[in-house]
Amino acid sequence: MSSGVNTGLLVTLFNQLFLERYNIRLEGNGDEPIYLPADDQCEHHRLIFRSDYVSSAFHEIAHWCIAGEQRRELVDFGYWYKPDGRTEAQQRTFENVEIKPQAIEWIFSVAAGHKFNISADNLAAGIGASEEFVQAVVSQAQAWCTVPMPDRAAALVAALSETFGTSPFGLEHYQIAGQDSVESLA
Repeated sequence: MSSGVNTGLLVTLFNQLFLERYNIRLEGNGDEPIYLPADDQCEHHRLIFRSDYVSSAFHEIAHWCIAGEQRRELVDFGYWYKPDGRTEAQQRTFENVEIKPQAIEWIFSVAAGHKFNISADNLAAGIGASEEFVQAVVSQAQAWCTVPMPDRAAALVAALSETFGTSPFGLEHYQIAGQDSVESLA
């Protein structure tokens, strides 16, 4: 699926929506994604996504959208993260904390007409996304079609929908098209 969204547009849109109110700036071209709270070196919070990848930006924004005020004062929101090469037990832990962020990322992707892939983020171990995880992400995305999403996520979805002329809250967008790849239907 081709996409009209690009990282420059996304950075501009995000910063227009959130910089003044939340003192946060979205930035690209990171070697690795990371959230850095404001400190002596930088007066605003920074949400840095990998290279110039829209999917990385959407994913990091999703984490920010669900992080509470206290977590937003911690580097990377204080979340546990074990890089690629996790054991099966570590992978289950990863999947449990990734359901809501990946569901939000999917909704962002639909709103922007961008392809979405459910990610196990564990290529080295050869452990793909479990069926339970895929179904949980689908169920959460579908639930947000009928109940309100977190406010910051809803604000970005509204802006993306307006920009790209999409209606992302239809259940038909959130169906399992394949175990490892789910294409958004905008």
